[in-house]
Amino acid sequence: MKQLYYVNNNAQPNGDHEVHVNTCEYFAMMYSRTYLGEFDTCQEAVREAGKHYRNVNGCLTCCKPCHTS
Repeated sequence: MKQLYYVNNNAQPNGDHEVHVNTCEYFAMMYSRTYLGEFDTCQEAVREAGKHYRNVNGCLTCCKPCHTS
């Protein structure tokens, strides 16, 4: 099932820009975000986010398979 993915334009303290789905509990807290598109997997969304930012990571909550520590 495809979902809508966004990347947070504000980096985390470690420099990562996190990728989220629009249904994530943290989505509303992303005041500056870029729409990445509709994808079947978070891996596709993280790859797309890499075109915008060097350091990207999946959200631990909504993109756990794509989250690295």
